[in-house]
Amino acid sequence: MVETAPYEESGRIGDVELRKYPALRVASVRGVPENEAFGFLFRYISGRNRTKKKIAMTAPVITSETIAMTAPVISDDTTMSFVMPGAYSLDDLPEPVDTEVQIREIPPRDVAIIRFRGTADEASVAGMTRRLEETLRENNIAVTGTPFLMRYNPPFIPGMFRRNEIGVEIRREE
Repeated sequence: MVETAPYEESGRIGDVELRKYPALRVASVRGVPENEAFGFLFRYISGRNRTKKKIAMTAPVITSETIAMTAPVISDDTTMSFVMPGAYSLDDLPEPVDTEVQIREIPPRDVAIIRFRGTADEASVAGMTRRLEETLRENNIAVTGTPFLMRYNPPFIPGMFRRNEIGVEIRREE
């Protein structure tokens, strides 16, 4: 079992879950095809870093995608991130060898998510993103970020057993 990013559930609206995430440290690659981005990140956690230290794989793998609001087309401008294990601070993480890999911290935030099973193909991602956005709009919850995809399973897991989520940062009035 791999470590997953921690969060606290703060509410629910139908099939949309509202969560509070603490600050997360991530290794990210931006602007290259998904398979290449995954390769850079996997090599980083496998020891391709200045100290040659191996870092445990965690879940989810986060992919930020620009999704046009009028047409469900996912652009090529993506950022893929691996969440780093919670025991690491920014200062503890080894420096990447590849300049494509960037280490950063995502500040604490409120996120609305919708979960789905199966492969995270373009049509599924676009449809679930629309459902999430419609639910938030109908319930007057302000969206403050861009939708992103969270995948929890390795690619060799059959599609019907995969857990995926679409998330988006929100602002909630307490």
